[in-house]
Amino acid sequence: MHRVAITGTGLFAPDEVISNAELVASYNEYAHRQNALHAEAIAAGEREPLPMSSEEFIVRASGIERRHVVNKYGILDPGIMHPVLPERAEEDLSIMAEMAVNAADGAMHRAGVSADGIDCVICAASNHERAYPAIAIEVQQALGIAGFAFDMNVACSSATFGIQLAADMIRCGSARGVLMVNPEITSGHQEWRDRDCHFIFGDVCTAVVLQRLDENQADNAFEVLSTRCVTEFSNNIRNNNGFLRRTREGHMSDRRDMQFHQEGRKVFKQVVPIVVDLIQGHLAAEGLTADNLARLWLHQANKNMNDLIGLRVLGREPTPVEQPNVLQEYANTSSAGSIIAFSTHSDDLPAGSLGIICSFGAGYSAGSVIVRKL
Repeated sequence: MHRVAITGTGLFAPDEVISNAELVASYNEYAHRQNALHAEAIAAGEREPLPMSSEEFIVRASGIERRHVVNKYGILDPGIMHPVLPERAEEDLSIMAEMAVNAADGAMHRAGVSADGIDCVICAASNHERAYPAIAIEVQQALGIAGFAFDMNVACSSATFGIQLAADMIRCGSARGVLMVNPEITSGHQEWRDRDCHFIFGDVCTAVVLQRLDENQADNAFEVLSTRCVTEFSNNIRNNNGFLRRTREGHMSDRRDMQFHQEGRKVFKQVVPIVVDLIQGHLAAEGLTADNLARLWLHQANKNMNDLIGLRVLGREPTPVEQPNVLQEYANTSSAGSIIAFSTHSDDLPAGSLGIICSFGAGYSAGSVIVRKL
C-alpha cells in the first residue's frame, strides 16, 4: 500500500463579482414588479407579497458579502434573473472544462507535476454541464493527460468524496497521480428570484493534485492520513431538473422545484450533528482528538453553521486562524468551498501540523479528510 499526499491545489474564480448591494437592488426591483403585477390578488388575500431583501439580512443569515459569477448581466437584470451564456460549438472547450483547466494549471504547477505524472482525472461537482461525454475526459484531453477520467456527483461533498476515491486508487496502485477538479457554476441552478436563497451561491473552480508520497516534489504538501465519508437520504436540499423533465406533463414550464430549493432550518438542525459526529468519530478512530488539530477547513455554506460545528468539535469557539472562512468573498461554491479554504489557508502551517478538510451538503452527504503537513 502506498502513502498518499496532496501535492498541489489550484483556484479559478470568474472576473465578474456581484456585491450584496447590487444583488439586493436587483431582487427588490423584481419583487416590486411582481407585487405590482399581482396587486389585486395580494389585496384580496389570495397571494402573499414577495418580501424585500437587504444587505443586513444577507450578512446576518449567511456571512456572505459578495460572490464571483460567470455572467453578471443576466443575474442582475430583473427581467431575466439568471446567467446568460452563449452556446458553444461542440468542438469548442465547454465552460466547465475551461474553468477546470485554469484551476488545474495552478494545481499542477504547485505540485511540480506535468501531464505525464497524472494517470486519472476526476471531475467532482454538484451540477454538470451535460450528461456526456464526461467533463473529466474533456479536461483530460485539453491537458494532454493519458490514462482515464470520469465525472462524479455527491453535491457539496463531491470534493472530499473525490479525494477519498483518488487516495484509494493511489494507495492500491491503480494510479500514481490523480487530478481532481471541482468546476461549480452554481449560479445556473440558483433561484435568484427567491428572497430566502437569492444570495447563497457563487461560481468558482478548484483543483487538487494527489500523488504517491514517495514522488512528492512540492513545497507545501500534505499527507492524507485518513478519509471517511457518510450519507443519509434527505429531501431537504433538492433540485428536480434533469433529462426526464420533458417526459412529464407540465414540467417544461418555469417550475420552482427545477432549481435549488431547501428547507434551511431543517438542514441546519440535521446536518450539524451529522458533521460533528463524523469529525469526532473519524478523529477517535485514528487515535486523535480535536486538540491535535491545527486547522479546520470546512465546507463554506453558512458562517453560522460553521461556527457551531467548530464550537462543538473543539469544545470552544474556534479562532479565525483555526477555522478560516472564505464565504464573505466567494459565497457558497458547493463542492469547491472546503478546497478554497484549504488552498488559501494552508501555506502558513509548520511541518507536522494536523488538519481536517470537511464538506457536507445535499444527500445528506459528508466527507472528512485528515491531513498532516509535510
